[in-house]
Amino acid sequence: MIDDFSRRNFLRTAAALAAVPTLLPADPAVAAQELPDFPHDVALHRSAYRNWVGEITADGLWACAPTGPDQVAAVVNWAWRHGRRVRARGASHGWSPLTITPGTASDAPVLLVDTASHLTGLSLESPSSVRAGTGITLESLLTFLEEHGLGVTAAPAPGNLTLGGALAIDAHGTAVPAQGEQRLPGHTYGSLSNLVLSLTAVVWDEAGGAYALRTYDRAEADCAALLTHLGRSLVTEVVLRVGANTNLRCVSRTDIPARELFAAPGTAGRSLESFLDRTGRVEAIWFAFTEHPWLKVWSVSPTRPPASRHVTAPYNYPFSDSVPTPVADLVGRIVSDGAWYLAPVLGNAQYDAAALGLVTTLSADIWGPSKNTLLYLRPTTLRIATNGYAVVTGRDQVQRAVAEFTAFYRERLAAYAGRGRFPVNGSVEIRVTGLDDPADAGIDGARAPLLSALRPRGERPEWDTALWLNILTLPGTPYAEAFLSQIERFLLRTFDGEYAMTRVEWSKGWAYTKDAAWSDGEVLGAVVPGAFGEDVWGEASGTLDRLDPHGVFGNAFLDRLIR
Repeated sequence: MIDDFSRRNFLRTAAALAAVPTLLPADPAVAAQELPDFPHDVALHRSAYRNWVGEITADGLWACAPTGPDQVAAVVNWAWRHGRRVRARGASHGWSPLTITPGTASDAPVLLVDTASHLTGLSLESPSSVRAGTGITLESLLTFLEEHGLGVTAAPAPGNLTLGGALAIDAHGTAVPAQGEQRLPGHTYGSLSNLVLSLTAVVWDEAGGAYALRTYDRAEADCAALLTHLGRSLVTEVVLRVGANTNLRCVSRTDIPARELFAAPGTAGRSLESFLDRTGRVEAIWFAFTEHPWLKVWSVSPTRPPASRHVTAPYNYPFSDSVPTPVADLVGRIVSDGAWYLAPVLGNAQYDAAALGLVTTLSADIWGPSKNTLLYLRPTTLRIATNGYAVVTGRDQVQRAVAEFTAFYRERLAAYAGRGRFPVNGSVEIRVTGLDDPADAGIDGARAPLLSALRPRGERPEWDTALWLNILTLPGTPYAEAFLSQIERFLLRTFDGEYAMTRVEWSKGWAYTKDAAWSDGEVLGAVVPGAFGEDVWGEASGTLDRLDPHGVFGNAFLDRLIR
């Protein structure tokens, strides 16, 4: 039974475990015995691994923190020669088993390479590009850019993500061009991977008979596989294309019913499409068993609107950064007592906390440099499991797709509740982005990331937009996997290539059976590769295998997925 203290703090404790790895100094004698001939100038330690929500854990793994790219290469060569696999670790802010697989034992032949300790260099490469180590956090990167009058169009909400981790899984924000808006030079409406001009990775050098550092320009064929590599490589440094920073206004609303916001296309009212047309930048957070989503609408605003509060730092929603007492108490009851039937109460408590918090913290209408409204999620927020998909379609079909998805979600949730089952106690989160147009990089011959969910389909040029869909629920919620499996099957059969197509969001949950995520053999072996096309998938897997023929960068899950 979880006591009153735990009800308020167990999620924060999980946050601390995930954000700061437990480090145990290595006994030199034990290290010499278990890791013979390890590079003497690279410090070793024992470390716990925790993913974002604490569902994938491993204790006592060997880990190291190279001080630079050359040491990374030396460590990789040592691992290859000693039969170990290397897993790069940044912020561990992910859900899927791309880094560590469930059940990894402390004596597994795995070596964690911490990138966030030292691979953190930052410098301007030119007035429109930045050179960055892959261990740098997105907050540090965006702060550096802001200081030089630069920025990005969109970014993920958490600022503690490392750049390398973000690029490995095609991290994104939410933005498409508003009606009449022209893309600014150095910007993209796609993923962060689409900003890469060049990257340096540790790859197999056939002539030298060892792993070595090599730099790839965006126009090189092999670079296309490394732009979103899912952990099948290790990138140490990148050069990113960037552009002039913008001031953004972010207005939050909680007064529009879901039935209006997500209505069928052509329905009069305040639809998601109408906000996209006006501003191009939206996010809807729809708490389970509530009727009014928390809608965020960003707009480019060079000067501060009179009604907006000027914000000079990110994370301007403290009511979501730190779990409010009523929400924490409810979560504690649900988890400790198995009171899953309280999901509707929790959903309404989360909605109330957001609606009231926006007023009391004066954060319903904020304005400032882009970073300060784009970053809004701290590690202290509610740790929750999530699935993830991108529905690639035409801009004119977004409202149709969101209407079909939300109608099915609402029907299934009500049907489960009617049987006394409550598989969702979090929210649905909806974002919209453009695709990864390689022309945005401004380099002749630039290639699109092969494995980005935002990769354009050449045979469907009218598909220029992605609708991102996430369903969040507490880990261990009964019937969640069965429910999410039904959602996944709906997405795959509804958006099957006729007017839209479903791709998975790499870092989240997918390939559901009724019992577990990342387990459906058909989705893993056929559906996921098919969403990219046999040629593209084959090129990506072939390139990654050729650059790492000994499988140093991988794990059992990736061995199954990329083959």
